[in-house]
Amino acid sequence: MNPLLEIDSLTLRVGQSGPQVVKQVSFHVGSGEIVGVVGESGSGKTMVARAVMKLLPKTIQPINGTIRFDDEDVFAMNGTAIRSIRGKRIAMIFQEPMTSLNPSLTIGRQLEEGLELHYPQESKKERRLKIINMLEKVGIKDGEKALSAHPHQFSGGMRQRIMIASAMLLQPDLLIADEPTTALDAVVQREIMELLLKLTRENSTSVLLISHDLPMVARYCDRIVVMRYGDLVEEGLTEQVLSNPQHDYTRKLLSTLPRRIPARAPASGEALMQADNIIVDFIGNKSLFQKAPVKTALDDVSVTIFPKEVVAIVGGSGSGKTTLARVIAGLVQPKSGTLSYKGQQVSRKNNHFNDYRFNCQLVFQDPYSSLDPRMKIGQLVAEPLRLSEGLSAAEKSALVKSTLEDVGLGGDFAERFPHELSGGQRQRIAIARALVRRPAFLIADEAVSALDVTVRAQVLDLLAELQERYGFACLFISHDLGVVEQIADRVVVMKDGKIIEQGTRDAIFDHPQTDYTRQLLSAIPILETTGTGGVRLKWRNEAA
Repeated sequence: MNPLLEIDSLTLRVGQSGPQVVKQVSFHVGSGEIVGVVGESGSGKTMVARAVMKLLPKTIQPINGTIRFDDEDVFAMNGTAIRSIRGKRIAMIFQEPMTSLNPSLTIGRQLEEGLELHYPQESKKERRLKIINMLEKVGIKDGEKALSAHPHQFSGGMRQRIMIASAMLLQPDLLIADEPTTALDAVVQREIMELLLKLTRENSTSVLLISHDLPMVARYCDRIVVMRYGDLVEEGLTEQVLSNPQHDYTRKLLSTLPRRIPARAPASGEALMQADNIIVDFIGNKSLFQKAPVKTALDDVSVTIFPKEVVAIVGGSGSGKTTLARVIAGLVQPKSGTLSYKGQQVSRKNNHFNDYRFNCQLVFQDPYSSLDPRMKIGQLVAEPLRLSEGLSAAEKSALVKSTLEDVGLGGDFAERFPHELSGGQRQRIAIARALVRRPAFLIADEAVSALDVTVRAQVLDLLAELQERYGFACLFISHDLGVVEQIADRVVVMKDGKIIEQGTRDAIFDHPQTDYTRQLLSAIPILETTGTGGVRLKWRNEAA
């Protein structure tokens, strides 16, 4: 029996004479099978997926090989033929649902488009019932009410559920999922993957799962394909590839997974930063006949951070993690509560506030959107020095150069622009910009969540090395509990704007006291080293 999807010697090139971005790649996806494609950014994973649907950018040209779907040559299909199978027989879920969903159209209208195109014989009422049924299947409780809502009215997890509903509504034979859970917290990530698995099994749908999350691939995929620089370097049954990798690159990928290191001695002495009884309310839009709704984002939250320690804040989306970080950074004014730095209260009304702001710097999740694309790297890194008194232009230039070298980039990077750098290099620039003033306190808000495994490992090692060198404390916000387990000294668990548990890393991970913390931890698959350069899959509650 022929496989549902067969890719044979696929080669893709930039333009007529540019570099090859995919080189002689061959693999297949059987009926009802889940195949994972893993590799670093730039390995060619997404290009292969887009080629399957003939959605390649105009600058990328196939120069060799074939893609056969249900024994038909995809590249030989004309526009009408390929449009007849897109959505209906091959569907795709993209990484960021907010950019994939049209913000100006209601959810109901967007989900109806595919049914209108492929099933024109159905009545509007039949389509509406199908959509409501699918929305409720993916966990949207009031499917009928959701039809008239817009994407911005849903959380990230709910938007991803809507994308799954849109893809599965037409019951495709093949589903391509490109990083479908990257930006989601551990619990929602597991819920989304379990939902995806359930729906695909109900419809006997095959899945091509593209991800840099190796534990997730290990948990859900039957087979795995490893790519690097456009080459397929290893392929096989998931358990065999992970437990006994044959290629050096696969072993390198597995070696970069976060692992717990021995705990450091507990911090002592005077607190560096202290937030006490913080309350933040957000006021919604008011209407003519109703008062504006008030949502409490932080409810009596208190956190203490000591010099040189790493405190991680974890919790689901909407738990208040980022709001707390913005209060601590002085970007959000709380309704009540106090903020202290080195024992002195911080307020916009006293001079101590400026000193605190100079010593508290942020690294954001997406460095590309936080770096001005019109400015050169040297200008971006030097910008925090504008208010530094007593520094000459030559001294500032030397400090920028040494900081760029500190983060593993040469001084020649100062003349480049952000778009000329990779994602990992841009994140290093964001770190350099935060550290150029040698602050006492760094806030990293999801600073590694968008990076692939090897770059993430490099950035984490860099942060640890720089912290050892400069002695700054770090507030680390993340939904990736594997990363938190590697770097944190203490962990704060938040839910619905409240701190429900906090303690040392080992205490939280080994002896959680609340059901919610246990739920968070149980959502993480663990890849344990086997001694052969490989790993084996376990769930945390099995290891307890």
